[in-house]
Amino acid sequence: MERITVPKLAQSNNVERTLKTTQAQVSADAPDSLRGWLAALSAFIAGFVVFGVMYSFGVFFTPMEAEFHASRTATSVFFAITGMLFYFFGSITGRLSDRFGPRRVVLAGAVIMGAGLALTAAAPRMWIGYLTYGAGAGIGASCVYIPTLALVGGWFTRYRTTALGLAAAGTGCGTLLMPPVAAVLIQAHGWRTTYALFGAGSFALLLLCGGLARQPPLAQASQTTKLWHVMRSRPFALLYASWVLATTGLVVSMVFLTPFAHAAGASPLAASALISIIGGMSILGRAGIGFITRKAASVLLYKLSVLVMAASYLLWMPFTGYGWLVAFAATLGLGYGVRIALTPVVLIEFFGLGNLGAVLGAFFTASCISAVCGPLVAALIIDQTGSYKWGVAFALLMGVLGFVAIAPLGSREISLGTSRIARWRSFRL
Repeated sequence: MERITVPKLAQSNNVERTLKTTQAQVSADAPDSLRGWLAALSAFIAGFVVFGVMYSFGVFFTPMEAEFHASRTATSVFFAITGMLFYFFGSITGRLSDRFGPRRVVLAGAVIMGAGLALTAAAPRMWIGYLTYGAGAGIGASCVYIPTLALVGGWFTRYRTTALGLAAAGTGCGTLLMPPVAAVLIQAHGWRTTYALFGAGSFALLLLCGGLARQPPLAQASQTTKLWHVMRSRPFALLYASWVLATTGLVVSMVFLTPFAHAAGASPLAASALISIIGGMSILGRAGIGFITRKAASVLLYKLSVLVMAASYLLWMPFTGYGWLVAFAATLGLGYGVRIALTPVVLIEFFGLGNLGAVLGAFFTASCISAVCGPLVAALIIDQTGSYKWGVAFALLMGVLGFVAIAPLGSREISLGTSRIARWRSFRL
């Protein structure tokens, strides 16, 4: 009897230990757990690094232009290449993240972005800088931003909107803080050393992002809808068209607001501070989105944010003093912050969690169109008319059309889209 009982007791203890270990793992991987907030932190850091580096390029513009003896057009190609590659490759890295998991993609992005910035610091000629900065910052950023943002939604049910808002706030923090840091470093050490430091810092922070990135439990449990079905849907078409139009106006503001203010008599510091105001107010919009969505539906708030962005240009049009520009920047930043924080929330409501990385990547190719067309068309208008006023009018028109495009989208289409997806899933089963 003793020889039979002892093995049974040992086996029972092993089973209990296994059950406890399994329960602990399930608890750690449960929605709204600590690992979910660490995933949100990963997305925050990624947004901080990516947009902090990209939006600080204006600070590097003048010293790089002087050292390479280049024109403004030639120097601006650095940012154009980076923006195009970032938003184009986002559609690819999002799908890779869905298929292979976010960690590998993010770690690859850390290496690419860190190496690209370091090589840019040593670039002997401008065309080499186009390759190192464009490929390094553009492709590297696409490997970390979309995958980390996409995984946050799958970690939450109750606090999803709050977590996505906090994750998206990293973009605003980077826009607010990194340009002045770059200015101080350039003044003390030069632009090459500054980019070398940015490369080392980006590599270290993005390695941390890769360590925190983990495939979310809800995405693993979700069925996926083919990306082609999503892109052919009416909600996606309306959201995409609205994003292209409204973001075109936003990019025009980012490029021309500072020179407009400087030409109107503002000091260089005061003129550049307007971009920081946009970034600072966008943080408020992103961080407060969890509270706001308790009062109204996400789709309605998304449309209101686009409307606020469009209406903000009315504060820029009748410019009578610097205070109007501050009011414009604050209003635009608030609407912009709410919109970007709600974007993944709205996409999840319409298309689910299963292939969110691919959906976000495809959706944000709209920004590529805006980044290329917005500044070019506005610059042509300003050059032809000799006045910034018509460039502002173009931005206002784009903002209004962005709202017109999204206005027909209703919450009823969420239920219709859900039922179509359910029918498609049942057909597969």
